Amino acid sequence: MKTAILSDTHGLLRPEALAALQGCERIIHAGDIGSAEILGQLSAIASVHAVRGNNDLGLPWASDLPDLLTFDLNGWQTLLVHDIADVPADLDASIKLVITGHSHKPCIEWRGERLYVNPGSAGRRRFRLPVTLVLMEVSGDLLEPRLVSLVDLPG
Repeated sequence: MKTAILSDTHGLLRPEALAALQGCERIIHAGDIGSAEILGQLSAIASVHAVRGNNDLGLPWASDLPDLLTFDLNGWQTLLVHDIADVPADLDASIKLVITGHSHKPCIEWRGERLYVNPGSAGRRRFRLPVTLVLMEVSGDLLEPRLVSLVDLPG
């Protein structure tokens, strides 16, 4: 199953991001969405799992979004939360995929039997951090994440 993971769009869904999402069966947004329109655009492409980020707090359209979400992603128990600092210290051993955002710094890291993914920011550039998302092939026995750069940094 082709899955897209993005975060920190802050109200901007770039054409490059939309192009990268084509053909995905599932889209996961790790918060700081910025507007209900972003979720609408994503839902038009595939099924969406999303959490509220710190910049979404207090916005009426985001009031129904959870701060933390657990779900099954094609056989992989998944935890989705905006800030890695909010990952529970006593995380259930069944969780094999942890998805976060917030830092705008992309990271794909196996820690033992658990994969941690931060797709970076797919929205507005922050400082000189890259603009990225993650595309991931998910099967019953394989998670194959790939970082996708959406905008090249000027030389």
